[in-house]
Amino acid sequence: WDDGDAAAPLPADLPEPELARVLAALRPHMLVDERGTTALSEPEPVPAEVVLVVATSGSTGAPKGVQLSAATLEASARAGLSRIQARPGERWLCCLPLHHIGGLQVLVRSRLLGSAPAVHARFDPAAVARESGVTLTALVPTMLGRLLDAGVELSAFRRILVGGGPLPAGLLARAEAAGAHVVQTYGTTETAGGCVYDGLPLDGVDVSLGDGGRIRVKGPVLFSGYRRRPELTAAALRDGWLLTDDLGRWSPDGRLQVLGRCDDVIVTGGRKVAAAEVAGLLAEHPAVAEAAVVGRADPDWGERVVAVVVAAGEPPTLEQLRRFVAQHAAAFKAPRELVVVGTLPRLASGKLDRRALRDLLPGGPAVPGPGIG
Repeated sequence: WDDGDAAAPLPADLPEPELARVLAALRPHMLVDERGTTALSEPEPVPAEVVLVVATSGSTGAPKGVQLSAATLEASARAGLSRIQARPGERWLCCLPLHHIGGLQVLVRSRLLGSAPAVHARFDPAAVARESGVTLTALVPTMLGRLLDAGVELSAFRRILVGGGPLPAGLLARAEAAGAHVVQTYGTTETAGGCVYDGLPLDGVDVSLGDGGRIRVKGPVLFSGYRRRPELTAAALRDGWLLTDDLGRWSPDGRLQVLGRCDDVIVTGGRKVAAAEVAGLLAEHPAVAEAAVVGRADPDWGERVVAVVVAAGEPPTLEQLRRFVAQHAAAFKAPRELVVVGTLPRLASGKLDRRALRDLLPGGPAVPGPGIG
């Protein structure tokens, strides 16, 4: 960075075809890996202020390179450290991949605190249990659940940032009962990581809700654009605001509640269902360990709500889950199909792999359900 270069960290185990697609999209000058340094053809420079390009496509679509400046990374890191009242010299534990913004921001925060983070090459509850001298960490919900399942002592962490996806209320309750000090975060790669902590925007960050509840973010934490994709940049950045792909609402006490992605809205019988909201409810059922919700085409309803769950012991029935959801939300949000799986497909970041999730449906044990109400 001091020499004016920008870094684009990538997973070391990317298959060659995927690596070729990413390199074609980002057009870097050189590739550095275990084989050394390789000059690449047809490179394109980055804007002078850009120091980091994070390749992201979520679970669908072609690779996108999110361009971030040093000022943006520092603004995000300082605001987050201020919110959790981090002290100089405090050490972070980094379990998140270093090619994702969550892991990268642990490095930036550590630099600002003047401490060396403990970096794990991969997430392993046993390795976390052996760590000492670390008081801060960042996880995705799945990691938090696995640490609890393994009986890892979490009270030693002064703060545990949890983001990258919905945190089920039951999992949060388990963590708090175990003495964990959890901070729920919301953000995207385009906001340089978490920009809303426990429902409240970080200092200097503005959040508003646009049409249909689409979350918009403004402030010094925003990216400058997508690498070589001006049309995507123009669609995402408008008048200084980032239009995210997420839906939200304000709670009565003024906190942001994230309902899910815009493309995760299921329209059934002319009414809209936020998949993440229903998945969160299903995860609170005692017979459900993990849950996801997707839509499937239906000749009568347009789309039907499909629950994909990992059972916690004896698998639940569709009727049990429908009645449970109907007790806590409008009846039309209850699933009309149930697929029970051993594990939910996830990306390297721990987020749900929505494309792989949909691939489970044709061969899954789908069960049509009766109506309620």
